[in-house]
Amino acid sequence: MKVDFHSHSYESDGSLSPQELADFMHASGVETYSISDHDTLSAYGAFQPAPGARVLPGIEINTSYRGNEVHVLGYGSALLSDAGVGTMLAHNRAERRKRAERMVDQLRRGGYGITLADVEGEGPNAKALGRPHVGKALIRAGFAPDIESAFRNFLRRGKLGYVPSTHVTPHEAIETIGAAGGIAVLAHPGRLEDTAIIDELAPHGLRGLEAFYPRHDADEVRFFREKAAELGLMVTGGADFHDIRYHTQGVGIDVPHEAIAPFLEAAFAA
Repeated sequence: MKVDFHSHSYESDGSLSPQELADFMHASGVETYSISDHDTLSAYGAFQPAPGARVLPGIEINTSYRGNEVHVLGYGSALLSDAGVGTMLAHNRAERRKRAERMVDQLRRGGYGITLADVEGEGPNAKALGRPHVGKALIRAGFAPDIESAFRNFLRRGKLGYVPSTHVTPHEAIETIGAAGGIAVLAHPGRLEDTAIIDELAPHGLRGLEAFYPRHDADEVRFFREKAAELGLMVTGGADFHDIRYHTQGVGIDVPHEAIAPFLEAAFAA
């Protein structure tokens, strides 16, 4: 079954409008999907899905914990109008802007003359600034050839432009999603530096793991499916699409129907 519960529009750090992304899903044969922008739900109401599509409201919340950037996906129509979710997202967006300002300041003091206006110009429709916008500003200014180089040389831990994030904790994100009636899922767990975090978060209301992910190899998929079964969690899948220049696999990921059926049933009821 081809689904995609992890994708980004230009409302955060993707390159396509919500409508263009929905059209891309349809053209790619993906009829069950979410647009899960970072720290904003503003894509919803900004696109018309193709007839027959099943669209699940979703979001990716950036959180920080024990030196890890832990991304929590939230799903369910209840998230769209919940005050607690709205307050949490506003906090994260404000912290994102402060972080971008500090990145720019550090880069400028190091001789790399970009401005916050340059960063904002890379996401004119974005409700949530992020490192990819800083990376694109570096590329446009000629300091990096591509986004991977921008991150590797400037924006990762230990580099000149790196600034630790000050987002909410994953515990807070998971509990806020659950209190709203949504379903909290840990995004791309293979990117965690410490997978023991999964065991710690499960008792706090974590409902699923994004086991099916383009950068997970077969052993990782197997491990996270087994970990989900051990902890009583569901599994999901998504391509984490942002921009066809950097995510050439496009949208959609093949997932066994029996693996994702519990999530589909629970999420579309949330």
